[in-house]
Amino acid sequence: MKPFRRRRRGTVTAVFELNEAQLLVNLASQVVELLQDRNAPSESEPDPLAQMIGMTGPVLPPEDPVLARLLPDAYRDDPTEAAEFRRFTEQSLTATKVGNARVLIECLEAGGLDVGAKNVEVELDATQVMGWLRALTDIRIALAVRLGIETEEDAERLAESDDEATVAMGDVFDWLGFVQETLVQVA
Repeated sequence: MKPFRRRRRGTVTAVFELNEAQLLVNLASQVVELLQDRNAPSESEPDPLAQMIGMTGPVLPPEDPVLARLLPDAYRDDPTEAAEFRRFTEQSLTATKVGNARVLIECLEAGGLDVGAKNVEVELDATQVMGWLRALTDIRIALAVRLGIETEEDAERLAESDDEATVAMGDVFDWLGFVQETLVQVA
């Protein structure tokens, strides 16, 4: 990857190798799928009034640890308030996270991923930069949860693992941090 750079006209560009772009799209798509599965309609009949005014979101926290980090409780000490807050906000938060991941995917596709180019160049405006930063954060959170990374020491432990797949995913986690860092530096 060639790091993000600011152009004179105010946009930000980067060049990814094809496999890097495919990896980013794959990871972002997995986050989208996970979030959308959470918001699949329930089998119970929703309250028509609640449905009319957009109060039909889930009230229980997610069981999946990744979703629990991506969609945390607003009130950890008050389950009733947390459920009420979740009911009003989770659907819009999920839609925002899905939208950010789709911005990342669409930019990579527009940059040449769809045509199978050797390199994929993205050019981002200020709004797309924010979408990318948020999507990269969500992807890194998802990976951190799956890999058990909570501290710097946990991340270092991955590099010393005997499991090649764990080491590889740790490398992906580190690389995503690099991508995010280069974008933050020019944003």
